[in-house]
Amino acid sequence: MKQEYINITQHILVALAAGGVIGYERSYSGRPAGFRTHTLVCMASSLLMLVTVYQSLWFSAGPDVVRIDPTRMAQGIMTGIGFLGAGVIVKEGVSVRGLTTAASIWITAAIGILCGAGFYFPAVLGTVLALGTLSMFRWIEGRMPALFYVHYAVRYAQTQPLPEPEFRALVSAHGFSVAEVGYHMSAGGNYFEYRGVIRTLHKKNLRLLSETLRQSPDVLEFRMAPTGD
Repeated sequence: MKQEYINITQHILVALAAGGVIGYERSYSGRPAGFRTHTLVCMASSLLMLVTVYQSLWFSAGPDVVRIDPTRMAQGIMTGIGFLGAGVIVKEGVSVRGLTTAASIWITAAIGILCGAGFYFPAVLGTVLALGTLSMFRWIEGRMPALFYVHYAVRYAQTQPLPEPEFRALVSAHGFSVAEVGYHMSAGGNYFEYRGVIRTLHKKNLRLLSETLRQSPDVLEFRMAPTGD
């Protein structure tokens, strides 16, 4: 029995590590579903698989009951939880919020299934690790180097727009690199806009670039919206 609990711990910790590694790559790339979200989803999947792998520890089946598949109940529960998780995901402009909350709802459902089955050890372990992911991982994530993506739109008069090489140089001088650049004419051809995505490793650069654009007499209007979870 002790060896089985050690194996269970290994399963969950490996899922924790795997989800964290994949999530870090997504966070570094500026994606809204990042470090904590992927870690929680991976752990939840591991917890649910433990219900099947270690079924003998919590489901004592007689010859007349063995034909029943108890994991079908878990499948139904998780399908319903998917709708609940979708309800907490909110898109605000170009930002998506609530993904980590949706993942926490999912892993909470997985823990509830384990508790309902009387599989208490992985349920308690999963609870402790989920709490650690939501609290301590936030502190770790805030100190990890990661690219910070910003959607931008900068408007000039059609007759005197800043040339693109100079616009790119302005962005680079503030610690950004241009991930995407687009062009837009508006108001019957009276205005010219650069639109796209820029990225940096330091969030403070956004404030510095905004100050420069605000003080520029050639900039008629600009918008900058950071992405994030």
